[in-house]
Amino acid sequence: MTGLTLAQEVLTRTIDSWPWYVVRGSGIVAAVSLVILMLSGVGFITGHTFKFLEPITAWASHRALGIVFGISILLHMGGLLIDHFVPFNLINLLVPWSSSYKPVTILGINFGSLYVSLGVLAFYLVAVITIISLIWIDKKPNFWKLTHLLSYLVFVFVFFHALFLGTDLAGGVFRLIWIALGITVSIAILIRLRRARTI
Repeated sequence: MTGLTLAQEVLTRTIDSWPWYVVRGSGIVAAVSLVILMLSGVGFITGHTFKFLEPITAWASHRALGIVFGISILLHMGGLLIDHFVPFNLINLLVPWSSSYKPVTILGINFGSLYVSLGVLAFYLVAVITIISLIWIDKKPNFWKLTHLLSYLVFVFVFFHALFLGTDLAGGVFRLIWIALGITVSIAILIRLRRARTI
């Protein structure tokens, strides 16, 4: 095989598989930004975030991370629509349990496309949190705080969605890192909930 033929083959494969890289990259960005969002959000309540950032900078950073997280989710879903490696259509991306991708059986019970569906449900929860944050953070702060607690459920859904479907998390060091990050965020959430009970 000549150098030119090899280069053409690599170029062809890259062009054919770029949607898969979009799905993969946006998924990684979503996961990392969600972890930082969760830790910084809990840090607002415990005061730890303000040890590293001024309050205005901390809030602006949190909001910017939220935007990055939202955009990465949309890229992730958009990439799945045009990726030929895994067949997804718009219904699969918007209706939980409509996909047949990687069905899950736990203790003999069929849960269908559970991990795909967790991603879909997370998308809707993020949409609710985002819309309420944009509209009612100042007008109805108590309602905003209550709905913002849904972010904990988002993290749980995304954690298992990524753990069992993420290409880079199938095994090895990245899977261990993701599990460690999940444990870290879970401990932070428990500390935050404990603080809420004692106030």
